[in-house]
Amino acid sequence: MYNIWCPILLTVSQAFLAGALHTPRIFGVNGQSYEVGPPITANANAQSYSSTITFVDPHLSIQTVTVTSLPASQTAATSFDNQTSTQTGTIISSLETGGNPASLPFPTSLPTVTSATIQPLSSDVPFGTETATGPLSTITETITLPLTTFETVIVTQTVTTVPVETTAVTTATTVLNTTATINGTEVTTSIAGTTVLTTTGTALVETTLSAATTVTATAATTLTTGGSLSNLPTATASCLLSMGCSGQDVFEPIAITSPPSNIEQQGGHPVPRLGIQNTTGPIETNKFYQNFVLDTQEFPAFVMPYSLTWSQGSGNAQSYGMAISHIEDSQKSYGPAETDIPNSPDQYYINPLGIQSLILSAAEFGTSTVLTTDSLLVFSANVHLQASNGSSSILSMPLVQGMAFVTGQYVNLQPNIQSSVFFGSVTEAAQPKAGVFKYRITLLDGHVWLLYAIPTSGVDPNFQLISSTLLQGSANWYGDIQLAKLPDDSMEYLYDDAAGTYPTSGTVTGYAQDSKAQYSLSWTKGGAYSSNSTLLMFALPHHLESFDSNTAASVTNLTLATTTSGNSTAIIADYWVLEENELPTSLGFAPWRPANSSDSTVNLTSEAIAAIQKVSATEASQNMSAQTNLNSMYYSGKALSKFAQLVYTMHDLADQEDLAKTALLELESCFEVFSNNQQIYPLLYDTDWKGLVSSASYVTGNSGDDFGNSYYNDHHFHYGYFLHAAAVIGYLDPTWLTNNKDYVNALARDVSNPSSLDQYFPVFRSFDWYHGHSWAKGLFSSGDGKDEESSSEDAMFAYGLKMWGQTIGDASMEARGNLMLSVLARSLQSYFLMTSDNTNQPAEFIGNKVTGILFENKVDHTTYFGTDLSYIQGIHMIPVMPFSTLTRTQQFVAEEWTTYFADGAVRDATNITGGWKGIVYANFANINPTAAYDFFTQDDFDMSWIDGGASLTWYIALSAVLGGAPS
Repeated sequence: MYNIWCPILLTVSQAFLAGALHTPRIFGVNGQSYEVGPPITANANAQSYSSTITFVDPHLSIQTVTVTSLPASQTAATSFDNQTSTQTGTIISSLETGGNPASLPFPTSLPTVTSATIQPLSSDVPFGTETATGPLSTITETITLPLTTFETVIVTQTVTTVPVETTAVTTATTVLNTTATINGTEVTTSIAGTTVLTTTGTALVETTLSAATTVTATAATTLTTGGSLSNLPTATASCLLSMGCSGQDVFEPIAITSPPSNIEQQGGHPVPRLGIQNTTGPIETNKFYQNFVLDTQEFPAFVMPYSLTWSQGSGNAQSYGMAISHIEDSQKSYGPAETDIPNSPDQYYINPLGIQSLILSAAEFGTSTVLTTDSLLVFSANVHLQASNGSSSILSMPLVQGMAFVTGQYVNLQPNIQSSVFFGSVTEAAQPKAGVFKYRITLLDGHVWLLYAIPTSGVDPNFQLISSTLLQGSANWYGDIQLAKLPDDSMEYLYDDAAGTYPTSGTVTGYAQDSKAQYSLSWTKGGAYSSNSTLLMFALPHHLESFDSNTAASVTNLTLATTTSGNSTAIIADYWVLEENELPTSLGFAPWRPANSSDSTVNLTSEAIAAIQKVSATEASQNMSAQTNLNSMYYSGKALSKFAQLVYTMHDLADQEDLAKTALLELESCFEVFSNNQQIYPLLYDTDWKGLVSSASYVTGNSGDDFGNSYYNDHHFHYGYFLHAAAVIGYLDPTWLTNNKDYVNALARDVSNPSSLDQYFPVFRSFDWYHGHSWAKGLFSSGDGKDEESSSEDAMFAYGLKMWGQTIGDASMEARGNLMLSVLARSLQSYFLMTSDNTNQPAEFIGNKVTGILFENKVDHTTYFGTDLSYIQGIHMIPVMPFSTLTRTQQFVAEEWTTYFADGAVRDATNITGGWKGIVYANFANINPTAAYDFFTQDDFDMSWIDGGASLTWYIALSAVLGGAPS
């Protein structure tokens, strides 16, 4: 929101594990409840029953349970034997008797195992699907998990196909006290002396690990049987990648410990957690559904390609349900034309709000209706409507980015499907699947929607068209209703095939090796047909560019326009695999070009070195403390980063090591003001939303202080500069890392914690792996949704993350930064930085070259702080750093320069004043380094042309290395 720049200065979900009848489950803590296989099988005369289960607890013992039946119609007495210290106990299992063979799971409780700890598996493990073929046989499927917490359970499940309604054998193995990384099926631990327990049959094997010892470890999967092999949820989607999970896991946690103790923990955030239920962990603050937990809850959630708005009695239907809208490109509004810019592009475009095409509602809803949420995750949230607080009748809607259906889960309500656009006709269609009732709806605007009703009881919902605004179903109804817009009748079969299943949450995983990376977006599923239907999900244009061959084969011809990201395309897949094959691995602190990515050598001519030395000593002698210890994390970070890049240039490029070391000592002192949390407005750890925020707004009461940092605005813009500065300092002085690493890691975790194992920060607060870029707006409601202005500072954070990871030796963080930079380059060039051949933004708008501010619902060629064209274009340049040549292609820079800054152009660079002039010319070095070098080395150079976040030293070095210095 307030991203202003001023030129003055481990659980697998129970739902998943219980997905099939009698599926083995392990859940509960401290032995309170377990339900596991194998089944108890009765013999032909129902006189004897026998089955044995073995599992390991973290207290160095194996428990074996043997069940022997009693006579028919009686219960079974189960003996419990602990091989460490013999105990006896009784486990009661009800057995089906009467002379017929039976099969059922056991036991339902183990009251004697009160000291065992079997933790749930991690909820962020995604599941792909693999189709098994052939006759009935034994199938083994594995999932790997990072081991970062004490007593983490790793489960290996061998699945044997058996007749209908039977369960599979599960063996649980607990690995104690490890901090390990799993690649494929190998766990590497760096802790010497760790004891790992595994089982061979029923024997306990103890292994003492030394550094770099590997252990085989896998985790649980489930199987639905029925006489033939079916889709098996497998490993993670990443482990189905063509690179086979080799290389570096990109999403290892940075840390899982509490933030530094010198950062005060405080509750009572100015923004209350409105209507959020069943949440004790971190809560996302910058996601698409944020409007539903803020203020009056009246603004939309932009799910793409749909938007959803709680109608609150508005519109022709006067409904209190959830209104669904999809906007066609023809409905966008434009204007006015910017006649000073070549080809007169329109200044903005916006999508209409308030169009309630269809509304998921209920007859019970009215003025007392309440909206609550839970499970606010990185790709999804659950939204609930109830007629009143505490009502057991509820309409729940899982919202997931890219979902093809808007799904309502009805519990004891009379469904009302309403429309403020008015129903033209409603026709009941043939059932596409057993128990799926289908209706075809044509609205008076001519658009067609499909309705699928899947009652829990199988009873016809019996929808009746009551009026032009109301389609009503049966009272006291239970089941799912799914709605989808049909743009083309020939695509109707795609919705039919996917009906009865929907995504419930999403996960990102990935691996990098050398300059290549593969990452996956995968989803957990719900619905009556989730076990045998594949998801239909909508992808954005930048996704299509990077799909691997298997995912590309799942692309359909079904498309729907999005509000600000071009056309979305439907994909038939439970997970997507995407590839980036040119990671900027050689990108470092020095000037760099993607075309020379294999050569990181920097050679400066003696003339260029002399030009740098002429100004560097003066710039290094500035009062660093006065420029860095400010009342703004943003401006302070910019200054720290500026001086860090200056010191690096002196030390590594300009043969000024001694001067650089002196300046480095002062820079370290300035940075430690922040790592000691002694700046003007120290950081707080907010225990309500869980994050590191400036205390400025707490002190002043002004939500806009420091651009809204206290309200989670712009954290990636602010903290990215700190990461870069720390990376340079640590690179030049590794001893400095000892006392400062945890602080810098905490900043990185606040913005882009990659793992739900870290319970102190939400997963990827700012970066949106669906959109491929970040959102700047935090806890502020907005009719136009989230937004981002400075695309270049978004990339700055990814660059700072990469370089900080490189400096501290965190290979996962470095690889993650590389991947984020590559994804950003793709998405920014798709949506923010528009060359003449851009097809994702409207033709009426692309002549602006940059979006200005991109919202979820509109794009406006302006800034939050002024309308000068050098500001609007420059906010997408700043800071001009080594990564700039990656995200801002030479074609784009050339077109932008010709449009705005060339001699005689609308904003001729020679006429720009202040710091923006230096920014524009530094950006010019990308395509004309000689002209940029000449500009920065002119004898009468005016230092007012250098903004407070840059140095002339760096700009000379940048343009020289890119080819501007005389030979």
